[in-house]
Amino acid sequence: MLEGLRVVELATYIAAPGAAGIMADWGADVIKVESPEGDPMRRFFDTIASQQDANPVFELDNRGKRGVVLDIRSAEGQEAMKALVATADIFLTNVRPGALLRAGLDHETLRRLNPRLIYCSLTGYGLQGPDLDKAGMDVAAFWSRAGVGSITAPKGAEPFPIRTGMGDHVTSLATVSAILAAVYERQASGVGRLVETSLLRSGVYAIGSDMAIQLRFGKLASTRGRRETVQPLANFFKTRDGRWICLLPRQGATDWSRIAAAAGRPELVDDPRFISSKARRENTAELVDILDEAFGAMDYTEVEAALDAGDLTWAPYQTPRELIDDPQAEAAGCFVETPDGLGGTFRAPAGPARFPGAQDGPRGPAPRLGADTAAVFQDLGWSEDRIAALTRTVSG
Repeated sequence: MLEGLRVVELATYIAAPGAAGIMADWGADVIKVESPEGDPMRRFFDTIASQQDANPVFELDNRGKRGVVLDIRSAEGQEAMKALVATADIFLTNVRPGALLRAGLDHETLRRLNPRLIYCSLTGYGLQGPDLDKAGMDVAAFWSRAGVGSITAPKGAEPFPIRTGMGDHVTSLATVSAILAAVYERQASGVGRLVETSLLRSGVYAIGSDMAIQLRFGKLASTRGRRETVQPLANFFKTRDGRWICLLPRQGATDWSRIAAAAGRPELVDDPRFISSKARRENTAELVDILDEAFGAMDYTEVEAALDAGDLTWAPYQTPRELIDDPQAEAAGCFVETPDGLGGTFRAPAGPARFPGAQDGPRGPAPRLGADTAAVFQDLGWSEDRIAALTRTVSG
């Protein structure tokens, strides 16, 4: 889908490499530039007592890229980076703006070098304001500061962290869409532009429905436990054989009679305690207890059949281990075989979209540190002596 598009990535960790990784899956030529120390995500499992032979976290976001090592703190590294950027369609970075300015890799400098360049800056907090140069990770900027964590935790619960890379990957999706919008614009204008995404802004958009309520009405309901929730039917129930299901009724009273029938309690529809949405809300705990008992008397397969017969919106509440064996996840293309660089493949998460009839999966393994430095600069027409000199500055 993106063959012919060259992306130069100067980034670490997950959000920006994840965006470039999606574009690599879709056919873009992505050149990952790392410092001599390498992307810290290469060492993700270093603190685990039993060392791992593989690093699936790094491999997911960096598969199919070419790897180059440059020291942008040196004049030679800065010169080499600018030579790369001169050939690029997109420069994608999550390096803090101050460091980029000191290295001569700021937006204004690189756009003068390459007017068609789409310069994408992904930061924690954006490119303006008092915290523009503040370090940001998804647990801090996306989860904590953007309010995602506080409205996710049930009322009264202590804060807990987001899972690995969740906020980062939401921001990866935002970044890809923003970059491709700029690519489309450039088709007409002939010139590139600055594109800016941040973990903070992506976090606010991720909870946009709640934030719209907060901004419009000045208040927001908290997340509550199963027996205190405002909508008792939009809930989780456990079956006799120990499986949980997620139930989501449509707006209004359309589904109440169907849910009652699926639970084997059709008489509840006429019960004064539950006869209207307001009544059900006022008697949430009682209704949840009754439905707990009803669904708890049925095996999962019985609940599945009953809910499907009522054309209700529901899903199993699954663990990642269970998801791996879900035939619908397989049919939806959620997993792909990724080359391991040794002639084999391993199973990994797929990118977020499918293009039937086009190759939209991994093009190769994640690169070894600096594995393609010589080949990339040979493609730029550099001499062997010049490449050898560059390599010496990197190796010290």
